[in-house]
Amino acid sequence: MLSLDTLSRNMQEIVTPEEFKSLGDREVKAYIGFEPSGLPHIATGFMWPKKMAEIYEMGIETTILLADWHAMVNDKLDGDLAKIRQSGELIKKCMQAVGLPKEVKFVWANDVVSDPEYWKTLLLVAKNSNLARVRRALPIMGRSEEDADKDFSKYIYPLMQVTDIFHMDFDLAFGAMDQRHAHMLARDIADRMGRKKVISVHGPLLSSLKGSGRMDSFKKMSKSDPDSAIFMSDSKEDVSRKLKSAFCPIGEIQGNPVMDIFRHVVYPYLGHEVEIHRPPGKGGDIIVSTYEELEKLYLKAMIHPMDLKSAAAESLNELMEPSRHVFSD
Repeated sequence: MLSLDTLSRNMQEIVTPEEFKSLGDREVKAYIGFEPSGLPHIATGFMWPKKMAEIYEMGIETTILLADWHAMVNDKLDGDLAKIRQSGELIKKCMQAVGLPKEVKFVWANDVVSDPEYWKTLLLVAKNSNLARVRRALPIMGRSEEDADKDFSKYIYPLMQVTDIFHMDFDLAFGAMDQRHAHMLARDIADRMGRKKVISVHGPLLSSLKGSGRMDSFKKMSKSDPDSAIFMSDSKEDVSRKLKSAFCPIGEIQGNPVMDIFRHVVYPYLGHEVEIHRPPGKGGDIIVSTYEELEKLYLKAMIHPMDLKSAAAESLNELMEPSRHVFSD
């Protein structure tokens, strides 16, 4: 049964809730796409498969697009499709290990683009777009206009993402907030192309463990900087080490990557209360039932950053344990 509460859980934006409510009891199709580009971090390998499991359990036909062609265009893994495919298989195994139902479909972009109708749709998408609008969508792939001016294939990437949605006739498109531009492009040109407007659901970006700095722009966990992210392949010791050195200013929530992990990963999916160990002189151990409670305590400086980090490492290691065999086999 479709539920707006379930849809919005741990997400930041739905465009639009009213359109979702209007779906009624008809068959609904949803998807999210990932570029296979190396080892998955906790957003790709844990947070998103947990979310897509919730979507499937609502009775929605759910698809994970392993965007190998997109990764090639974006120069991931040196554009080597064989390496990209290996990475995609690893993502699939990891997602299923953390609980993604076997019934959730995985589709390779390579198989989708083999249909000539895909390219016809892409040309129609291009005819209904303009260069300025496509330029605005380049952040979806972490690229600038300067990058695209040197390599015109980068401009095709946003058109491919819109074509994925139209060609496979999805009702809902999921992605982190950085994917918003592509989803809005699809919605903007849908009427001109005689297509339905895809309902766009945008989730959080997990911030870099190194922090962004108060005067700096947001930085997300990145595969290019291993110490900025927790990878699903990290050992327990790696998780503890990375969190121990993570940016975590005392009494501050905004821009605090450790609090982000509690908000978007631990509390939504751990399934039990969090115990935070404090020295006896600082009040001793404390059980924190909700993220909201944790936030209040941390804002009052009643939890030291090192104690918060230790609890984050313990919780993450518990959540990651079912998938560790994927990377040790």
